[in-house]
Amino acid sequence: MSDTLLPAIEALGDRLSQARAAIAPRFIGQETVVDLALTALLSGGHALLVGLPGLGKTRLVDTLATVMGLQSNRIQFTPDLMPADILGSEVLETAEDGKRVFRFIEGPVFCQLLMADEINRASPRTQSALLQAMQEREVTIAGQHRKLGMPFHVLATQNPIEQEGTYPLPEAQLDRFLVQIDVPYPDRDTERAILMATTGTEDAQVQGVFSPADLLAAQTLIRRMPVGDSVVAAILGLVRACRPGTPDADATLGDALAWGPGPRAAQALMLAVRARALLQGRLAPSTEDVAALARPVLVHRMALSFAARARGEDLGGVIDRIAARATGVTEAAA
Repeated sequence: MSDTLLPAIEALGDRLSQARAAIAPRFIGQETVVDLALTALLSGGHALLVGLPGLGKTRLVDTLATVMGLQSNRIQFTPDLMPADILGSEVLETAEDGKRVFRFIEGPVFCQLLMADEINRASPRTQSALLQAMQEREVTIAGQHRKLGMPFHVLATQNPIEQEGTYPLPEAQLDRFLVQIDVPYPDRDTERAILMATTGTEDAQVQGVFSPADLLAAQTLIRRMPVGDSVVAAILGLVRACRPGTPDADATLGDALAWGPGPRAAQALMLAVRARALLQGRLAPSTEDVAALARPVLVHRMALSFAARARGEDLGGVIDRIAARATGVTEAAA
């Protein structure tokens, strides 16, 4: 590790500690959820937050926007939402000289942090409007390529129980989310702290810690962090073992999976393990990071087969089993 890289990593770690401290009064407890959201931002990726209503998903995204200094917009996805409501559209106007010209009006996607609330309530046509934006950080409208904000992140929320009037996200869009973050119920002590903090006359205020330039610099630094050969081998072994019908498929896999993750999953793991190590105050990732991030990175990039669903198998359990064999780390240790 170079002499300049080490102090830069340590300084970024200190800034991240400040960011987590700033988030804590507004989003109480759920440290794993916060760390995964920060991991997605530090890795330059997008995150899908899945949880029941009222668990604070919207509050977390709003808090992250302030702490990270990002200009944010929110879109409430509904069945009648159209692609133009996300991307923007051209309108015909009459100029001062009498000529009629088209003027482009930017949609809410032109920001740095886009909250896509209840993303699975929009039609597949509308959902597809985000595909190019999430992958290429630009949109093509009327034949013109228009760049989005830098940095650009999508934090989408999804309600797992209200399925009436929803549309499953296509696999191509799911694969563009770096991680899926499951937001669970808080424990008793956390819920008591939430009650005391949010039912008074004043709400906790949050201060910015990062700027857009700071976040871009952090994303560049993350990519410079060293990754050991054992970690690279664990990432490759895990991802390739999850692909049914291939020579590297896990021996215990059987007919459990309909399909597995592609190379984008390995790329996501390479970035995410570095971010997790930094958030935990370490200078380089380990195989424990690979095991810990296996579920968040892979669960939305794989699907159980019909036979496995009939047997009552759980996709998370399948991932944990394969991750333990690929990394040599048990679930308890991760």
